[in-house]
Amino acid sequence: MKVGDELAPLEIAVTRTLIVAGAVASRDYQDVHHDAELAREKGSPDIFMNILTTNGLVGRYVTDHFGPSAVLRKVAIRLGAPNYPGDTMVLSGKVTALAGDGTAEVSVVGANGLGSHVTGTVTVSVPEGPA
Repeated sequence: MKVGDELAPLEIAVTRTLIVAGAVASRDYQDVHHDAELAREKGSPDIFMNILTTNGLVGRYVTDHFGPSAVLRKVAIRLGAPNYPGDTMVLSGKVTALAGDGTAEVSVVGANGLGSHVTGTVTVSVPEGPA
């Protein structure tokens, strides 16, 4: 692993089920994450993914790349364009810093058909040796 290494892109189909399941799993019962009619009444064209689901997907993306011994130390994200059902989010990442203790900083972007859904930085510890 070295600074500048790119993570393989990950395509995630943004389904209605993913959005609702993520909201329920994170106990986010805001109607804009499960009720299309109420979401439209509030000015959204449809339900949309919550930040906790996005956060989990970003974490999964990084740990899937670094393996089962990787430990997330910090996930700092900012949302942009909403993730609506029927779109695809493509996560991409790049190692931006390394520490001598096996800790890496990874810049992550998740883009959909509207633009950047999420941008952020993930700090992950990757122990040396076999996992």
